[in-house]
Amino acid sequence: MTARTLFEKVWEAHSVPVDDDGPAMLYIDMHLVHEVTSPQAFEALRIAGRTVRRPLLTVATMDHNVPTIDQLAPIEDPVSAAQVEALRKNCADFGIACYGVGHRWQGIVHVIGPELGLTLPGTTIVCGDSHTATHGAFGALAFGIGTTDVEHVLATQTLRVARPATMEVRIDGELPVGVTAKDVALGVVRTIGTAGAAGHAVEYTGSTVAAMSMEQRMTLCNLTIEAGGRAGMIASDDSTIAYLQGRPFTPRGAAWDAAVAAWKQLATDPGATYDRSVHIDAAELAPYVTWGTTPAQSVAVTESIPDPQSFGDPSLRESAARALEYMGLTAGTPMQDVAIDTVFIGSCTNSRIEDLRGAAAVMEGRQVAAGVRVLVVPGSQQVKLAAEREGLDRIFMDAGAEWRDAGCSMCLGMNPDILQPGDRCASTSNRNFEGRQGRGGRTHLVSPPMAAAAAVEGRITDVRRLPARVAQAVS
Repeated sequence: MTARTLFEKVWEAHSVPVDDDGPAMLYIDMHLVHEVTSPQAFEALRIAGRTVRRPLLTVATMDHNVPTIDQLAPIEDPVSAAQVEALRKNCADFGIACYGVGHRWQGIVHVIGPELGLTLPGTTIVCGDSHTATHGAFGALAFGIGTTDVEHVLATQTLRVARPATMEVRIDGELPVGVTAKDVALGVVRTIGTAGAAGHAVEYTGSTVAAMSMEQRMTLCNLTIEAGGRAGMIASDDSTIAYLQGRPFTPRGAAWDAAVAAWKQLATDPGATYDRSVHIDAAELAPYVTWGTTPAQSVAVTESIPDPQSFGDPSLRESAARALEYMGLTAGTPMQDVAIDTVFIGSCTNSRIEDLRGAAAVMEGRQVAAGVRVLVVPGSQQVKLAAEREGLDRIFMDAGAEWRDAGCSMCLGMNPDILQPGDRCASTSNRNFEGRQGRGGRTHLVSPPMAAAAAVEGRITDVRRLPARVAQAVS
């Protein structure tokens, strides 16, 4: 048999024959739904007189619009309240499980999928959200889809999609002290650019990736879309199996044994080729911080803000100049001279228990700098409970941070947790676009330990300068 990549194995196992020359069709194993992109899709089903084809393969949660404080109180924003209520009603009407506000499994869709065992190796997963690639950390093929596609999957349990090309991003070597999975992800985007993986399904390989925990792998896959990738994937291995065992929706007994045997076959075959390959030396990576308005516009924290004229490509020069104007920054300024007034630790990128441990390791015994507001938002209610059992909530609150309920929070301006015009935030989220965290807000993407360091110093800070516990802060 011809040697195949991980992507090719999963794609071919789910390919549905079609009678035309249009896009391919894939069978979808799991459809994850939230309140923002689903109302129009469900309404379209009603108008057409259709039902949900496989309601047991659709799971919903509430994350984008929900407040992260007093969650059971009425939502003040009428649009957010309407979207949350629409999801509640749609799930009830169509027989779909909904882990909404007040449910013990409520949380960010890309956090609860893996932690509940809904995300499994070799499966196809879709969600009306850009960062669905997160689930590829388990050897799944996971796509973000639009509202029209959400309706199509609800009605048919299939997805019309063009077959992407394949790309390998190989990362080898031991990570330097203070360099996290978030830094690896930013390093990838910095290396290949925001369109470097456009039209590709990316498989992350190499010794660095193999040594990562599952939560670290999720962070890496999460940012695939920021390099233009269609999906991010990592082959399943013993770490994958250990993480999934005993989760609420994973197989049991003989079915578990059969699943594990199948999952162990889900790796790229020796001799298989990719359409494109990129190699990154882990030793060359550093704690990164973005200075501009795309995740690719980053530098090592020890470096200075670049001069737009230093970019050879005219479009990159123009983009850099525009970004510095929006960000209110001057070329040549050392990154560590940039003061911040807000810190956000959360999002589907960095809100899992390892992320919170990493931030807490830096903040323990220290105080948030005067005038700095810090929001710590766990990715799910299960993560929140785990953190509280470990006392992480007390570490954050004793330092002067706010401890919140689960939700997307300040990752995007769709709930009460937003920046005001001119606010500057060190954020563990995934996008630093103009207005992403609130109109006029300025976002610097960093890892959880780097965010914690910024919180206690009141400015962008090299976490390696802070004594002692940085070695534990590697999520």
